[in-house]
Amino acid sequence: MGQIEYSGRDNLEVMAHAHNYNRYLLNLVLANARPKDRLIDFGAGNGTFAVPVAKAGFDVTCIETDPKLCAALQDQGMTVVSDLDQLADGSVHYLYSLNVLEHIEDDLSIAQMWYRKLAPGGHLLVFVPAFQALYTSMDREVGHFRRYTKASLTDLLQSAHFQIDRSAYVDSLGVLATLLYKLFDQGSGKVDLAMLKIYDRWVFPLSRAIDLITHTLGGKNVLVRARKPLA
Repeated sequence: MGQIEYSGRDNLEVMAHAHNYNRYLLNLVLANARPKDRLIDFGAGNGTFAVPVAKAGFDVTCIETDPKLCAALQDQGMTVVSDLDQLADGSVHYLYSLNVLEHIEDDLSIAQMWYRKLAPGGHLLVFVPAFQALYTSMDREVGHFRRYTKASLTDLLQSAHFQIDRSAYVDSLGVLATLLYKLFDQGSGKVDLAMLKIYDRWVFPLSRAIDLITHTLGGKNVLVRARKPLA
């Protein structure tokens, strides 16, 4: 992949204030992390997840293509490489990718590379935006090629030979919030910090509770856990 500047650095800084949302994603990552595993944060950004994962005692390597974000990660003491292909095949025990795959035009080749780099029995966690109907100027601003459904993401990973353990929609109320954003979208693609904080503090916890009922039907995001078969 090499070094590629990321157009959404400003939005990354704003999203760092989404404490409940980020805590939820961090807990997703840690749920499958095992001591002594080699972890990969694919698309580590500014270290929102990789840094606390490392502080929790796990061996995590950041894959990040943006040179400024790479420098910021290194300043925080993280191990950073710009291309996953620099790592040996079968050398990774657990790879997670949070809101990254939608930025990559040839997502199948990336899924196939994940499969190669994982050791047999290795775990994969993928979290991406859901439903093309929710595509807004925010997606365009940060360089999203697509949004996914459960079916399209599981099909993609199965095409790369992954075994699917779980798929679910996340953040049911986020669908309504995104539709409202789209209705009043003036094309800037920016995240309003004040509104984000309100949503994160009051709405997201309620949305997660509703997800217990609606996770098969819809949500703002798609979550898939998969693994590379032992055989």
